[in-house]
Amino acid sequence: MVTFNIKLGQINDVKNFVNIVTKYDYEIDLTSGRYVVDAKSIMGIFSLDLTKEIKVDVHADACDDLKGELTPYII
Repeated sequence: MVTFNIKLGQINDVKNFVNIVTKYDYEIDLTSGRYVVDAKSIMGIFSLDLTKEIKVDVHADACDDLKGELTPYII
């Protein structure tokens, strides 16, 4: 599993983030506080506190291609 933090500051950031992660087959979870949601669920993401950093858990051993696409959001 690979873990990193992101920041989604605007509505378009959430939309672009979901468009990127849905291209990948592996499971991706987002954690904010005690809430965990599926990263491919736009409604789930909007239920999180987007003013804070969000932890991303990618359930794969190698995800360099995904991290490359998500570079603008990674903190």
